Amino acid sequence: MSFLNISNHDSSDWKGYEKILLRFFFIYFFILVVPIDWKFYQELFNINWVNFNFYSLFSLTKYAPQFFGLVGYQNWLFAGFIAALATIIWTFSNTNCNYDSLYYWLRVILRYRLAIGIIAYGFLKVFPLQMPFPSLSNMHTNYGDFLAWKIYFHTLGITQGYEIFLGAIEVVAGILLLFRRTTTFGAGIIAGFTGNVFAANIAYDASEEVYSLYLVVIALFLLIYDAKRLYSLLVLEQYTIASKFEPIYTSLGLKRLRTTLKGFVFIFLIVLGVSTCANYIQEPYKLPKTTGLKGTYGFYNVREFKYNGVVIPYTTSDTNRWQNVVFEKWATISIKIAKPIKIDTSFGDVYQTNDIDRNFESAGVGGRHYFAYQADTVSKKLSLQNKNKNHASEKFQLSYRFLNDSTLVLSGVNEKKDSVYAVLDKINRKYMLLEGRRKSVKL
Repeated sequence: MSFLNISNHDSSDWKGYEKILLRFFFIYFFILVVPIDWKFYQELFNINWVNFNFYSLFSLTKYAPQFFGLVGYQNWLFAGFIAALATIIWTFSNTNCNYDSLYYWLRVILRYRLAIGIIAYGFLKVFPLQMPFPSLSNMHTNYGDFLAWKIYFHTLGITQGYEIFLGAIEVVAGILLLFRRTTTFGAGIIAGFTGNVFAANIAYDASEEVYSLYLVVIALFLLIYDAKRLYSLLVLEQYTIASKFEPIYTSLGLKRLRTTLKGFVFIFLIVLGVSTCANYIQEPYKLPKTTGLKGTYGFYNVREFKYNGVVIPYTTSDTNRWQNVVFEKWATISIKIAKPIKIDTSFGDVYQTNDIDRNFESAGVGGRHYFAYQADTVSKKLSLQNKNKNHASEKFQLSYRFLNDSTLVLSGVNEKKDSVYAVLDKINRKYMLLEGRRKSVKL
């Protein structure tokens, strides 16, 4: 590796076990970080670059190799096995190597990989997409009907300013990684910040446990470079000189390649940031994009309900009787009913084109049945289908009419041709979550 001349010290200064460890980690991280999985390139080539959505780029930033259908930490173990085997072969081959150069390029690869990953998630928070504000239906769901991860997301989602602040920290930390002299600062921030995210993912059974630890491990490896200097400065309180390392390239072509790749990374992150902002403004990807029926948004009490022509008085135990209904700002209706629900255990975090598949609002939630609907405003009909994949067969074909600005009548049949009739009264109520922050409010 004579393409980079590093004058800090000669490779002979490396101890035998240090060389072995560096060989192992170079191969190990190369396998985990550099895209060698053909599925990555398949995803890359399938992107519609004329009319792409931000999630196409975002999904690329989450790259992790998958071997033979293995999942999670199993891929780490397999990569470790390959790295260990390759290290043994390398060690006994007596191949000459400039270990300073090897260490330098390993850090370069990890810096940019970590920067891309953490900045991408930072954008999701700066433009509050990862944790949207709770829907009106969620606000009318009992606390005990949420899975733990949904409570965690709502806790951050109700404080959009704080979510933006957290995203800004990730973006700044990622930018620090793009410059050699500030790498330690960025890695230190990420190790602490994302370490907390990893702990939260475990505690709340969220979906990114493996990936968050992946980022933490890379950050800790980058911190090792300045570990002795940090210990001397912060613990021993001794005068400490920062690393003055400056790479000297012996090849002009290599220097140009480095500049080109660095420019590509900056352009990629700028395009990702702009497209993420555009998605937030135009159609937040976790929520349906179709606007709801005009004049219906709100919470409704079901004053009168008939099932197959039989009046069912209000009750919280009948599996057919609607208790209350919520119309969202978008084309979703949720119905409170005692009918058992098989919870959608997905996380609703994948970009979907069709509203019926955008299930973040209903994922991890019990107590209410969520329906995507299509409205025919000419014939005044609604076609409802349950958004929960476990209850996809549940449908309604309903006619609607407004008795006045606060009373709505729905009538029609379900998928079994049972007739339903419901008189809904809109309740114009205030919510302490929206009205009561830092001021006295009567509800």
